Amino acid sequence: MKYFVTVGGKEFVVEVDGERLTVDGTPIAAAHLNALAGTPIRHLLEDGASRAVAVESAGRGLWAVGYRGERLEVEVVDERTRHIRSLTGAGQRAAGPPVLKAPMPGLVVRVAVEPGQEVEPGTALVVLEAMKMENELRATAAGRVRSVKAQPGQAVEKGQVLVEFEVSAGS
Repeated sequence: MKYFVTVGGKEFVVEVDGERLTVDGTPIAAAHLNALAGTPIRHLLEDGASRAVAVESAGRGLWAVGYRGERLEVEVVDERTRHIRSLTGAGQRAAGPPVLKAPMPGLVVRVAVEPGQEVEPGTALVVLEAMKMENELRATAAGRVRSVKAQPGQAVEKGQVLVEFEVSAGS
């Protein structure tokens, strides 16, 4: 099965054939991903190295992935879905969300942007501490910050708006 995985605006082609895994044509040796029952944590074993990865669905092929203190927005689309989107134009998404929301309850540690600032995909926006881990929330698309709704030291709830972006006329 072939998947198209987009992380930070960069697309990777991932092919899974039984136990064989390739990323952009490069074989990945000895990789196993197992869910820890009742948690969003996945245990990744790659080339003998053990890693914990937090994975939560953000709806319809979108995933929030926490790894090494970083939070990534990931889109995963299979070949069939990609083909259907190409025929219907459904894959044409806006440049990015008009707001950044807290993915979990936590404490704002740092705000790295200010109103009017231009951001690129991957630009650090807010650092949120949750469960004694700092999670750096990054821009998923290029845009301009309209307003910042969070400040350091502020406790936030899941879904609370942290940063608003200007919506361009082309979106």
